[in-house]
Amino acid sequence: MKNVSTFLLIMLFSMSYMFAQNIVSTDPENKNVVLEEFTGIHCGYCPDGHVIAQGIQNNHPDDVFLINVHAGGYAVPSGSEPDFRTPWGAAIDGQAGVAGYPAGTVNRHLFPGWSQGSGTAMSRGQWNQASNVVMGEASYLNVGLEATIVTSTRQLVVVVEVYYTGDSPESTNKLNVAILQDNILGPQTGGNMGNNYVHMHMLRHLLTGQWGVEITETTTGSLYSRTFTYELPMDYNDVDVVLENLEIVAFVTEKSTQEIISGNHAPEITYVTSNNYDAAITSVLAPQTFCSNELIPEVTLKNYGEIGLTSLDFIYSVNGGDEMTYSWTGNLSQLETETFELPVIAITPTDNNFVDVQCENPNGMPDELPQNDYFYGVGEGSQNFPENINFGVKIDANPGDVTWSIKNDEGTIIAEGGPYTNTGFQISPVTLSEVGCYNLVINDASGQGLSGGFFLITDGNNDIIWEGEDFTYSAAAQLARGMIVEIDEVLSSDDISIHPNPVSGNANIEFSLYNNATVNIAVFDILGKQTQNLHEGELGGGSHNIQLNSDNMRQGIYFVKIQMNNQVVTKKIMVN
Repeated sequence: MKNVSTFLLIMLFSMSYMFAQNIVSTDPENKNVVLEEFTGIHCGYCPDGHVIAQGIQNNHPDDVFLINVHAGGYAVPSGSEPDFRTPWGAAIDGQAGVAGYPAGTVNRHLFPGWSQGSGTAMSRGQWNQASNVVMGEASYLNVGLEATIVTSTRQLVVVVEVYYTGDSPESTNKLNVAILQDNILGPQTGGNMGNNYVHMHMLRHLLTGQWGVEITETTTGSLYSRTFTYELPMDYNDVDVVLENLEIVAFVTEKSTQEIISGNHAPEITYVTSNNYDAAITSVLAPQTFCSNELIPEVTLKNYGEIGLTSLDFIYSVNGGDEMTYSWTGNLSQLETETFELPVIAITPTDNNFVDVQCENPNGMPDELPQNDYFYGVGEGSQNFPENINFGVKIDANPGDVTWSIKNDEGTIIAEGGPYTNTGFQISPVTLSEVGCYNLVINDASGQGLSGGFFLITDGNNDIIWEGEDFTYSAAAQLARGMIVEIDEVLSSDDISIHPNPVSGNANIEFSLYNNATVNIAVFDILGKQTQNLHEGELGGGSHNIQLNSDNMRQGIYFVKIQMNNQVVTKKIMVN
């Protein structure tokens, strides 16, 4: 449903989030259903699955929300066929343990006896029964959301609230926000409509990444609120993004991401034609790890307003300390951007460092879309690195777009690399010769964050001692040498044993889980090419032993990458 609005309405909409009541219900409710349907254009029985899922939603329009995920072999396009897949679908499909298509998960819950195999994926005959079970269960949280699209600039603003009517059994939950699209015409085997089959509820993008963002207050009466801003592209994989056909669905999972507690959708999207004054912070380059007592945030500013942007005020702080102000002046036409550094701010790095940046008063006027005026980031304290390290980056695509550098605390480059000519794993030795804090910056001009690759630091024995987090265009980290900032305990290499190592024949990968978790284990060679996929899917709490067979592996160095929920550990092995 859409509602074409005016400037007055968007002002009222913006003000409502500063002064208004909650958009989420605070009364106890039963769970809503999030039905993720795994489908593909070459799946002959998938149209029947679409009909069944749509029927469940039609019978419960306020309680059932559909997400159609194109994944698996049936989703692979042929020739000039459109590609409806996403970067997220394969992992969700793998988590569900899909054994045949169409398949579906209802709140990612495991219904014994109804699964296609050992995972949560069920054949279409079980979806209705499973949905009825879930809707009959009490939920300890409610989800509410509202969405606005500015059509002239393709900005999407999503405000999500989660209210806890009871205590969560976990201290952390995960919020996921999905962009879906209806009425996409395309081919579909078994659809009897040629290339004009009408695809509905198609997953196009996840605003919160693969497995969501953390909610850390999960007790009765807790209210979580977050605003997401995103510039909608003209297309994904050359399939047009039609603004009037979009749906926004949000849901909350347990920390493991395996169980969806409940979800909701934006009942209608408010469409605004344009704004005169709309400045936005599109990104802030702040460290993923901290060790310096000074921070210089690098801000990318974009003018979405129709009137040229000539002045803007910035307010920023770290860890809730004293606020710094900065008055920017320039000349940005609509949709133009500028990247610049804010003046240095003194900080005391801690285990967790909170960076807040806000802009206001474009040309001295109220900003008509203030929801995109904020940046909030969190970075851990840095561990202590040895003198001799190796910087490694695994590049899956666009190697010519990747560059990086490490500077000492005087701003002198001590090591750098890229652009590269080949994909794969690139390793460079680096010497941190002096005690102090060093600054690492890695760039990917494609905006794909290494296109699924990763970056890390190893010691002189090539043991992984730090791994970077996902990013788009740029990421930064501060690296301590001879100085320590304590960091929170996380899953580490010490938690996982691989023996014997060096490997000859079979090896055991041993670890323990406190609770059920999604575990993916793969082996990569020194060039970053995956050679084995050892495990993919859920494991229960307790001790586990995954077998690695090296009979078909050449002698040399390999890396075993273990992903548990949203944490990744990489361990080096030698094959004899």
